[in-house]
Amino acid sequence: MLAMESQQVIGLRLAKLSLGDAAAQAEAHRMVSEKITAAGEAALLLATGGSTRKVIAGYRRKVRANVRRLSKA
Repeated sequence: MLAMESQQVIGLRLAKLSLGDAAAQAEAHRMVSEKITAAGEAALLLATGGSTRKVIAGYRRKVRANVRRLSKA
């Protein structure tokens, strides 16, 4: 499921980035900072005994939030 949900975010982001305006630049910055934050959260979760299932669940929550946010624009 995560792979399919992520593809939707990728498509929405590509459409937004293709505009090349200030909103596209802001989205690019947001995308990078989200990825860095998510990787850190996943590493911390695993280092403190969390399961890969919890890591995937966290990523899926973030992806769904991005779909909702990007679909509004």
